[in-house]
Amino acid sequence: MDLILCHTTADFDTLGAAIGMTRLRPGARIVLSGGAHPTVRDFLALHRDEYALIERRSVNPEQIRFLVVVDAQRRDRLGKVAEWLDLPDVEIAIYDHHLDGNSDIPAAEMHLEAVGATTTLIVEQLRAQSLTPTSIEATVMALGIHVDTGSLTFDHATARDAAALAWLMEHGANLRAIAEYVDPGLSPQLQDLLTVALDTLQTETVQGQAIAWVLLKLDEFVPGLSSVAGRLIELTEIDALLLAAQYSRAGGEDAETWLTVIGRSRLDGTDLNTLLKPLGGGGHPRAAAANLRNPSPETLPQLVAQLKAQLPHPPIARDLMSSPVRTIRPETTIDEAQRILLRYGHSGLSVVDTQGQIVGVISRRDLDIALHHGFSHAPVKGYMTTNLKTITPDTVLPDIESLMVTYDIGRLPVVDNGELVGIVTRTDVLRQLHRREMKSGVDIQSSSSRNASRTPFNTQLPAPHFLLTALQQRLTPKLWTVLTQAAQQAEERGWHLYLVGGAVRDLVLNLSSQAEPLLLQDIDLVVDGFHRSADVGAGVELARSLQTQYPGARLDVHGKFQTAALLWHNDPVFKSLWVDIATARTEFYPYPAANPEVEASSIRQDLYRRDFTINALAIRLTPPHAGDLLDFFGGWLDLQARQVR
Repeated sequence: MDLILCHTTADFDTLGAAIGMTRLRPGARIVLSGGAHPTVRDFLALHRDEYALIERRSVNPEQIRFLVVVDAQRRDRLGKVAEWLDLPDVEIAIYDHHLDGNSDIPAAEMHLEAVGATTTLIVEQLRAQSLTPTSIEATVMALGIHVDTGSLTFDHATARDAAALAWLMEHGANLRAIAEYVDPGLSPQLQDLLTVALDTLQTETVQGQAIAWVLLKLDEFVPGLSSVAGRLIELTEIDALLLAAQYSRAGGEDAETWLTVIGRSRLDGTDLNTLLKPLGGGGHPRAAAANLRNPSPETLPQLVAQLKAQLPHPPIARDLMSSPVRTIRPETTIDEAQRILLRYGHSGLSVVDTQGQIVGVISRRDLDIALHHGFSHAPVKGYMTTNLKTITPDTVLPDIESLMVTYDIGRLPVVDNGELVGIVTRTDVLRQLHRREMKSGVDIQSSSSRNASRTPFNTQLPAPHFLLTALQQRLTPKLWTVLTQAAQQAEERGWHLYLVGGAVRDLVLNLSSQAEPLLLQDIDLVVDGFHRSADVGAGVELARSLQTQYPGARLDVHGKFQTAALLWHNDPVFKSLWVDIATARTEFYPYPAANPEVEASSIRQDLYRRDFTINALAIRLTPPHAGDLLDFFGGWLDLQARQVR
């Protein structure tokens, strides 16, 4: 007898995978190891006769010859049927998409892959063997993928899941049934529990992230608590939730107290699977659960504390802001303010008094209105916004988002001890949110072949650690030492140091481990010194400091352009090498063929003045974000497309 084992409290993924497996192993029967999720139970109440189900008590263990475990890889997920795993002469196969790597089942076959649902693995085998499911089989398999991937919206969903769903739709998956069971609504009992949970929910904001927890005390176990957790996190818009339900099993002297803990998270960096695994639970980084027998009263508080410790440090204003800030005085005329906006391409200007204190902000729209009414010679103080919302350099990104949305503000001045040190705009926030989606990065060598089948270009930026390693491996050791020393000295001064230009272009053009070494004769470094840069420019100061360690190099300083260069000529170590160190700057040409007027600025504005997108890439060399690839203009994709733009 061949049996397919679903895990306890069966969901649609384990059921869908099991049903698909009956096509791969004709004659195999499905065993629900212990109970089912309420929606699965309701589904089976109508369709049980459509599938090859068999009750555990109807199985003669002596007849078992082959076991397939789907959507699980540990004994404690199989209830009482786990004892069958130790039967002699029984082959075992496992299909699962939870890559825990700590299975305690002696399986001869292990099919573990990082997809959104185990059902996807089964569908791929059906397609490979040209096996066609019936419409009702395709429906329940599609339900498995929909439920476990959040209809392809969860982070762990993949293109393989989407392809599997498309194939199931081609073979008759019933979309009406899928819509009914993917979001079935709550039973009256679960609705009452949701109301209690909303009333007793405890919340706390940690590093700008809202986390919440609640303890429900029940008379008995109530199926479907995961649905309550899902509704709770949707209704409250919290970022992470731990829902615990305490109840008793059995009666009299043998009564045991149980605690079911269900975790849900919207946050990158949190890992609920890791949090609950030591308690015998598990799941995914953003959705996991555990059942504890006779728990300590401190269990939930301890889990909350551990969840807080997992919370990632969100970006702060200092990481996002543009600096130095272009400012004007209250008496500056509307006409002059308009010319400044045109010159620097800003959408607004900060207004400061003679003590450098910010007193207002004026936007392009404010100026356009004043000019429309003929007030070009009026001072900006009559049109600027004075009811300001400001932030500090340590204000976290969620708080910045909240201020912008609540007050419909497009820019927030960053003030440190009364001094205007930067400004954060909507563009800065949107760019950071986009970078957060790309932040996971990719290891080009391990993913290029996989991505090639899905899209012609890899849209994810290379991972920082991978870029730094590639840079170190392809530069000569002595040149790498120069860069690390320059980065260290910049960090000590509170500056950010970037490698820019052709060196970055040539590096990312070929990130293969077999790529040839970079034989560079000139290197461009840019120092973003913010408001801390020296009078002569951060780049010049850094170059002078670096020359003390390399007295054999000639130092050329161009103070007017805030640049300096270290030159080696016929050096026994560096041969011929030019290291250009510039302060991040903007350039303005007052008339054609004129020399540029140079002003210190941010790395973003410095890259903006470069010729082509593929030359406007930068790699940060200073921590805490060393290895980050800055790509504001799409140069990464242009390199892959072999396009000069």
